[in-house]
Amino acid sequence: MESPVVNRTARRGATALLAATVLTTPATARADEAGDRSAGTASAAVLRAGLDVSLLDGGVRLPLTASLNEVSAPDGGGSADDTLLTATLEGVEDGQPFDLLRADVASASATTGADGAFAETSLAGARVHLPGLPLLSLIEVDAVSARASCPVGGEASAETVMPATATVLGRTAELTTEGTTEVSVPGVGDVTLALAQRESGDGTASASALDLNVAVDPLDLGVAEVTGTVTLAEAACTAPAPPGPRPQTGIENQPGERPEEGVGRPGDRPAEDVDLAETGGGSSTPYLVGGAAGLLAAGAATVLIARRRRAAAQG
Repeated sequence: MESPVVNRTARRGATALLAATVLTTPATARADEAGDRSAGTASAAVLRAGLDVSLLDGGVRLPLTASLNEVSAPDGGGSADDTLLTATLEGVEDGQPFDLLRADVASASATTGADGAFAETSLAGARVHLPGLPLLSLIEVDAVSARASCPVGGEASAETVMPATATVLGRTAELTTEGTTEVSVPGVGDVTLALAQRESGDGTASASALDLNVAVDPLDLGVAEVTGTVTLAEAACTAPAPPGPRPQTGIENQPGERPEEGVGRPGDRPAEDVDLAETGGGSSTPYLVGGAAGLLAAGAATVLIARRRRAAAQG
């Protein structure tokens, strides 16, 4: 005779396995989706140069691309504070390294985290030189800085700080709070300064203290012309995506309610049927298939045990 204890035990085991499969799988899929949200970005650099140098002999044009204290997050992040940037171009100054930037203070930092993304850079006592002009600075500036702030759930902002004047190609130039300033030196060249460039909105921000558009003809040390751009103190950021809704791990009972075992009323829908009516493929499908296979195996084992007990009882 079939044992009622065996039947109840088998049914309870199958019910528990079914409930665990149904309730756990969607939570796992939601957790994976939540982990894909953006972490935000931040970057900063004390100096960035993109120059084109023309040589006297043969009209050869050489690109000069360089940056100082360039940092970014989340790729490492952190800070940098080197105060000297040198460069070398074959055919310029006999192939010897020359100083592109010297500064008393030069620092940059970039960070990202749960509260947002932030970048800032500052420069003090800076002197920028061009190839072919070792004794005359492209620009000398006392102090400039830039900051970009992108807080989570807040308004992105960009800020710059700069002095009232700077020395450009040996001449004093007044720096306004924004706009452009042009400096022309006969026999040397022209420099256009774009001041306090700032942009912000929709979770992004960028700032640069000084953008120099350079066209210089030094006619010295084998250099015929230097053109391009030099940027001092730049920072940019993109805010991380706000946290998504908290993943649900199952069905929560209302306060004071206690689930009952084996008791129901006609027409009541079993709690185990929750989510079983959903159709279509998705990230949870492999888990449901695996759970179904486990149920089939458990059912087969239960039937086999019951038959053996019945046969033993009849024998």
